[in-house]
Amino acid sequence: MRDWWKRLFYGGGIAALIGSASFTAYCAWNVYAYPKSEKERVPETTKEAYHFVLVPEELDNDYWRLVEKGAKAAAKELGVDLEYIGPRQANIDEHLRILKKAAAAKVDGIITQGLTEAEFVPVINEITDKNIPVVTIDTDAPTSRRVAYVGTDNYYAGFLAGRALAEDTKGKATVAIITGSLTAAHQQLRVRGFEDAVRQEKGIRIVAIEESHITRVQAAEKAYTILKKHPDVNAFYGTSALDAIGIAKVVEQFHRERETYIIGFDTLPETIRYLQKGTIAATVVQEPYEMGYKAVKMMAEIVAGKDVPVVTNTETKVIRKKDLPLRPARNYEVNTP
Repeated sequence: MRDWWKRLFYGGGIAALIGSASFTAYCAWNVYAYPKSEKERVPETTKEAYHFVLVPEELDNDYWRLVEKGAKAAAKELGVDLEYIGPRQANIDEHLRILKKAAAAKVDGIITQGLTEAEFVPVINEITDKNIPVVTIDTDAPTSRRVAYVGTDNYYAGFLAGRALAEDTKGKATVAIITGSLTAAHQQLRVRGFEDAVRQEKGIRIVAIEESHITRVQAAEKAYTILKKHPDVNAFYGTSALDAIGIAKVVEQFHRERETYIIGFDTLPETIRYLQKGTIAATVVQEPYEMGYKAVKMMAEIVAGKDVPVVTNTETKVIRKKDLPLRPARNYEVNTP
């Protein structure tokens, strides 16, 4: 009798042990083998959106607002985070400081200009040494380690301006040039291209080259000084978006609209108004929206490890009053965010 109870007691203990082990194994299977609910599920890896920075020459310049507009359109399509930050007014020191700050923040890519070789090439190289790709836009830095350039062929744009002036004045003009900057690479190329385009024209003389520092006010001041010093000047070439606007104001003040030929750059609203009035005869058209759009698309391909063209030139052409209105409007109509 006693042996029967012992066998029952031991048998029950063994059964309980087996049942406990089975329950533990069942729970473990549910925890590890079956997926959690949507609220509980945690992905193995979380991929954050890329963070790109676009640093323009001048933050509130209408031309750069069009670049920003295109860049943000591409960023929205791709689902990337785009930060638009730069100097309020053109300032190389501040521009470089912002680039260094963006690099220190370890962003995924930087889009900017290569305004001057001496200052910008070392900084661009310093950024790429940190494994942050740089795409230059509007103004290239070909001797740097930037990955790619998107924008105007600035020498060719200047050449187009020179040929337009020569054709429209029938090869006879006394010309003054007002440039946004005497040191910025893209402005130098626009001047050089223009000079080469009119070099063989015996009836065209360039009598002055002045700097506006990319402001309407200084462009107007320099135009006024030139007309006082060289009253025979009957043609102006402005190489930055604001130069022709400043020139036009002074030419109207002197009541010399009919006898003075003006060719400028870009299609800011004021430029278009002067073009419609006839004060400005022609302007070189760039594609700022396309620059911004293509630069962001290209940067996304670069960080994804894809090969991209080293140089992508956007379209450049000369337009006159007869060519208005311009299409597509996205490259010319400014809507400040």
